[in-house]
Amino acid sequence: MSSQTLREARKYEETSEKMITKEERPDFHLTPRTGWMNDPNGFSWYQGRYHMFYQYYPYESKWGPMHWGHAVSRDLLCWEYLPAALAPDEFYDKDGCFSGSAIELPDGKQLLMYTGVMKKHSGYGGVQEVQAQCIAVGDGVDYEKYENNPVLDEKDIPKGSSTTDFRDPKIGKRKDGTYFCVVGNRPADGSGQILYFVSEDGFHWQFKSILASNRNRFGKMWECPDLFELDGRWVLLTSPQDMLPKGYEYHNGNGTLCLIGDFDEETGIFKEGCDQAVDYGIDFYAPQTLLTPDGRRVMIGWMQNWDSCGIRSCDEPWFGQMSLPRELSVRDNRLYQAPVRELEQMRRDKVEYRDVKVSGALQLEGIEGRQVDMELTIRPEDPENPYRKFSVRFAQDESCHTSLSFRPGESILKIDRKFSGSRRAIIHQRRSQVKTVDGELKLRIILDRFSAEVFVNDGQQVLSAAIYTKQEAKEIAFAADGAVRIDVVKYDLSFRPEK
Repeated sequence: MSSQTLREARKYEETSEKMITKEERPDFHLTPRTGWMNDPNGFSWYQGRYHMFYQYYPYESKWGPMHWGHAVSRDLLCWEYLPAALAPDEFYDKDGCFSGSAIELPDGKQLLMYTGVMKKHSGYGGVQEVQAQCIAVGDGVDYEKYENNPVLDEKDIPKGSSTTDFRDPKIGKRKDGTYFCVVGNRPADGSGQILYFVSEDGFHWQFKSILASNRNRFGKMWECPDLFELDGRWVLLTSPQDMLPKGYEYHNGNGTLCLIGDFDEETGIFKEGCDQAVDYGIDFYAPQTLLTPDGRRVMIGWMQNWDSCGIRSCDEPWFGQMSLPRELSVRDNRLYQAPVRELEQMRRDKVEYRDVKVSGALQLEGIEGRQVDMELTIRPEDPENPYRKFSVRFAQDESCHTSLSFRPGESILKIDRKFSGSRRAIIHQRRSQVKTVDGELKLRIILDRFSAEVFVNDGQQVLSAAIYTKQEAKEIAFAADGAVRIDVVKYDLSFRPEK
């Protein structure tokens, strides 16, 4: 039986959703049904559809007691809302149903594993937050919380570990068909660690090992872990809080870390090989991956940054959006990301230019729009006399624009949205060191009303940013200090069938 709290949330979201027009949302990025969205949860394939749950506060466009919103899709791009799946309505989750994951059980039911949050009064009038792992089981729409919740709590974690920072279980299957989950936690040194638990049935869990330890290298608490095998390597994703930059890596403070290495399932220990940032733009956090029925590892993140939430007014009917789904691969000890191939079915009205000289400012006929997939190759006209800077502006009119600029001398690519219509002096730019081959740089820029995602050199790096520029700003313009040659292929993106 659903609780009164959940019934009220479902009734509210059904009514409020009607006040948001299709044009007020992105076309192919998931937003909350109404109100606030943050981390993706329970990203999974179940009963012939992709399911995405998400951290959700339906009643206002700001963070509040966490619920789980719910949407489904057949292609990862066109989403249909289902009723909210979880609400904070039990003693162990009364202050929030925090992030978690989903898996199908042998009996065909879907199991959700999530973090329940409860605030307890501590000495001297203080309040302590206690986090524990909980389970709900359902049919893809309605879920019942397990009578023996929580299934993991303070008695199950290593001595000295934090019960306040113990969250975000990501569940998976081991080679023998049993289950594992990885959970973010903090040891006594105050930095992050990932705990590894195992289960025969998904309901009864045992601590096995400390999978990986931060040892104060990458920020502090490690949130939202994900562990999977890919292209013969093991990948551990996690989102550290309060990271310090390391060269041009980890500039987001709250960003996402990728560790590539090896994993021993018997001991439950991950051995790190190399590390990198997952996204080099402004807005990307807490990603989750799934394995598609055809064997692809696909990732979606929250396309926002905790330090830039003030970019959008709380008076707006929704806040927060998911990133484009990205197909992952490991090449040369590096995580590559490509827009999910289903996006190509949305391409319409191809416009192409080859070997165009840019020296000064240039606009090309037919190159404009806010729902766009544009491939751009940039190379020096004279390799012996390289240009000093190249830029492309988009979401542009006489007062607004967002820009990408590249300086080949330093090999620095910068995304900058300070003129995007923002009324707040929040984070507006990021720089990333990128590679060129013979001075050539490849970019794929995908726009969808309120965002820009830039894939560099076939997915070697990605830069993501939320932009809330008025939709009439559709111009795209190029400029060079020096002389460059560019190739441009641009498509409009639409779900409408071709005429």
